Amino acid sequence: MEQQTIFKYTSKPESDKVSMRNKLPHPLCLFLLISLALFAKSDAGSLVVYWGQNAGEGQLTKTCKTGLFHIVNIAFLSTFGNGSQPQINLAGHCSPASKGCKRLGKDIKNCQRRGIKVMLSIGGGTNTYSLSSPDDARQVADYIWANFLGGKSNSRPFGNAILDGVDFNIESGELHYAALAYRLHDHYAGSKKKFYLTASPQCSFQNNLLHGALTAGLFDHVWIQFYNNPQCEFTSKDPTGFKSAWNQWTTSINAGKFFVGLPSSHAAARTGFVSSHALINHLLPIVRSPKYGGVMLWDRYHDLQSRYSGKISGSV
Repeated sequence: MEQQTIFKYTSKPESDKVSMRNKLPHPLCLFLLISLALFAKSDAGSLVVYWGQNAGEGQLTKTCKTGLFHIVNIAFLSTFGNGSQPQINLAGHCSPASKGCKRLGKDIKNCQRRGIKVMLSIGGGTNTYSLSSPDDARQVADYIWANFLGGKSNSRPFGNAILDGVDFNIESGELHYAALAYRLHDHYAGSKKKFYLTASPQCSFQNNLLHGALTAGLFDHVWIQFYNNPQCEFTSKDPTGFKSAWNQWTTSINAGKFFVGLPSSHAAARTGFVSSHALINHLLPIVRSPKYGGVMLWDRYHDLQSRYSGKISGSV
C-alpha cells in the first residue's frame, strides 16, 4: 500500500503578516500619488513655434520631425482686406505668385500625420492689412476658409492641404476683427473637422488691439507676447508686472488655454528673452494652473541658433 503524502497548510508567523502589510501602500498614499500624477498631467504644457519668416530656418517637415513642437504657426498671410488681394509672405521659402508654395502642402500633411497642428497666422508686423468694415472682414474670412481651410478654391496656395485653423497676430488696427472671428467660427461650425482660432496679442492688456475679437469668447488658445513690452515682461528680480499681466489676461478673457509667448533668443526680439533656467525655475511655477497651455516661441529661425526649445521642452 502506497503511503499518501499529506500536504498541510502552515500559516505564516504573525510577524511576517505585519511585514507584508507594511509593504503594501496605504490607500490614502495611493490616492495622493494618483492625484499628483493627474494634476501634473493636467498642467503639462505644449510648445508652439512660428515658422515662415526666414528661409534659414529650414523645411517645415524638418521642424516637425524634431518632435519638439505641438503647434506650428505658418507666418504670415500679411496682405488682406480693404479691397486688396490676400497674399502670403513666407520670406524666401516660396513665392505664391509662381505657385511655388504648393509644395508646402506636402510638408503640412507630414506635420499633421505626426499629430502636430499647423495654423495659418494672419497679420504680422507690416502695414499691408486692414479691415474697412464688418462685410470686408467676412469676405476675408470667406477667402481664408476657401483657400486654406475646409472650403474649395482653384487658387489654394498650399494645394489640397487643409490647415488646422487661423492665428490672429494683429499688430495694427483693431476694428472688425471680431466680425472676422465670428465668420470663421460659423464656417468651423459646419465642418466635421475640428478647426481652431488662436491669437497672439501683446502683453499690455490696456493696449490690446484684439480686445473686441477676444472678448467674443471664440478663441481656443491665446499666446500672449511677453516681449517688446518691458512693462509686462518677466524678470527674475521683479516679476510683478508679468504676474499682473498674466492674471489680468487669464481672468478677463474667456479662452481655452493661455500660453507664455517668448523670444527664442536675445536676437529674436528687442527685449523679453528669458533664460531656460529662469523659465523653468521661476516663470513656469507662476503660471501653472488649469488655464495654462504652454509656451509659444518666436521664431524657429532663432530657435535653431539658440536651441532654446530643446532646453525647455521637457519642462514646459
